[in-house]
Amino acid sequence: MAHAGDTARAALRRPFHRREFLQQAWFIVSVSELPTALVAIPFGAVPALQSGNLIRRFGAQSFTGGTAVLALVREASSVVIAGAAGSALCADLGARVIREEIDAMRVLGIDPLHRLVVPRVAACALVTPLLNGLVRVVGLVAGHSFSVLAQGGSPGAYLQSFSALARLSAPWTAEGKALVFSGCTAGLIASYKGLSAAGRPKGVGDAVNQTVVFSAMALFAENFLISAAAA
Repeated sequence: MAHAGDTARAALRRPFHRREFLQQAWFIVSVSELPTALVAIPFGAVPALQSGNLIRRFGAQSFTGGTAVLALVREASSVVIAGAAGSALCADLGARVIREEIDAMRVLGIDPLHRLVVPRVAACALVTPLLNGLVRVVGLVAGHSFSVLAQGGSPGAYLQSFSALARLSAPWTAEGKALVFSGCTAGLIASYKGLSAAGRPKGVGDAVNQTVVFSAMALFAENFLISAAAA
């Protein structure tokens, strides 16, 4: 909480480092785009396969597409995004710590929170909703393909079932989850653990592992609260 408060106060200070912000946004995209898209394939296919077997027993296989809506459109895949973007940011800051760059900045009177953390958290807030859209598209295509090819479902029925469970507010809810969780919470956790790295390279590896674990733990709490508020 103290780190989040300090970062919020640093964000109010000027100037805002736009160049660092743009560089970090591109960095997050470059390291997260491919892993996120690849992980989204089983993220969309597994619910389609598992729910399809159950739904077929009740004679309602045409609603398999609706279950994909619940799994992907209404629920943001924050763990996928936070695992890729958060670990990359943590590793970057941790490497700066063990190279003593952070100590050098403090000696020169430069606040690392204002110079490094604020642009990175802002970049996460910008990029992760876009990556979340990529996850949904890839996941839905994968779910459609596995449902039609592996289970013999009807392509038209799969697409038509979207309207049964989908609501217009569902994508906005998912984007809000991606912005709040992956963009803010995961960015703050990654920056805190990165700046706290110690013990040379092993400390950076431990900090990255802790970032992923703590981000996943925070996901369940925040995802429940946001879903309850949006219900």
